[in-house]
Amino acid sequence: MVCMMNADLHCHSVISDGTLTPEVLAERAKANGVELWALTDHDEVGGQDRALAAARAQGLPYLTGTEISVTFAHQTVHIVGLGFDPHNANLVAGLRRTRGGRSERAQEMSDGLAKVGIKNAYEGALLYVGNPELISRTHFARHLVETGVCSDTSEVFRKYLTEGKPGYVPHRWARLQEAVQWITEAGGIAVIAHPARYGFTPNEEYALFSEFKTHGGRGVEVITGSHSSQEAVRYAETALEFDLVASRGSDFHSPEESRIDLGTLPYLPGQLTPVWELLADRVQ
Repeated sequence: MVCMMNADLHCHSVISDGTLTPEVLAERAKANGVELWALTDHDEVGGQDRALAAARAQGLPYLTGTEISVTFAHQTVHIVGLGFDPHNANLVAGLRRTRGGRSERAQEMSDGLAKVGIKNAYEGALLYVGNPELISRTHFARHLVETGVCSDTSEVFRKYLTEGKPGYVPHRWARLQEAVQWITEAGGIAVIAHPARYGFTPNEEYALFSEFKTHGGRGVEVITGSHSSQEAVRYAETALEFDLVASRGSDFHSPEESRIDLGTLPYLPGQLTPVWELLADRVQ
């Protein structure tokens, strides 16, 4: 049994590190058969009004969204928020604080790359940034591909932008408790994004899910662009173990870079409760 709703509740626009506008994403989602859509830009809700207007123009049901960066067990973990009030003052202020360290971090990344002969990477990365507050490793990666340093963004990350490499700079994000509270106090539901990506030990992962639940987190992405079918089965079991609802999202950033297009994911397993059942009154 499967849950037959083509919901795509995780993607990114030019407001953060995607390459398409909210309007083009809405068109693409509709064309690909998406039945419920959310734009989840990193640490930002500035594209929500545009995304909602674009979804309405397409006749596409919409949930507000964001993806908040948190630090947990010395790793960056992403928490997706869905169905919240995007104008909630505490949420907006919290996201602004979270974005605040990105520029300093980007300058340090550029300094590290300069030491291995890659000059002016910060200025180059800025050419790919829609919002300078949200400059990220992805923008550096696009610059290094465009200038011929690497053949694709995966090579950039592997050689330059992961831990121990010249352009890697860690960042202290929000705390897990803060992110979950911002989302829930704004009327939304917090979801652990793509859990297989973090590489936690079993004990660390158990701690993540336990603490997330304690702070009021309600969901986990089971079907997502970076999960294998085996990982989807694993996190379906985790959702049942921790009594979490299940979410589904492509994590689409770009037609050229993303593993999977909007709306082309497998369906959720039927034994799970979809996150959108809890958010039916927040669909716009």
